[in-house]
Formats: sequence, C-alpha cells, structure tokens
Amino acid sequence: MRQKLNAEQKRARLAADLAKFTQQYARKAQKGIEPNDRRYDRRIENAVKRMPPDHLDRLLREDSDQ
Repeated sequence: MRQKLNAEQKRARLAADLAKFTQQYARKAQKGIEPNDRRYDRRIENAVKRMPPDHLDRLLREDSDQ
C-alpha cells in the first residue's frame, strides 16, 4: 500500500519534478542526430502553465538553493 505524502513531501516531489522538467525542456535538440530527443513530462508542463508565477518562482529558487 502506498503511503500518503504530507505537504512538505509533496512540495519536495514537485520541486524535483520541476527541476527535471526544466533540464529536459531547456536541452537543445541535436541537429540531424536525434529529432525526438527532447521528451519531457506533459503533465508537469501543464501544471507549470497553470501555476501562479510566484509559486513557480518559489519552487525554482528553493530547488536551486539545495
């Protein structure tokens, strides 16, 4: 059975997912080598689009501090 996450664990997981997403999203495509090499989680992309800017900024800054 899966354990339910508390608020701090959810925030930490979201920050980690966001860090991975930004790394994959910002990666340059390799011209002529791998045309579909920029795969990233569409669920995270949609969450980022709906997220308030201050919340997104806080998550990005907290992740970079660690």
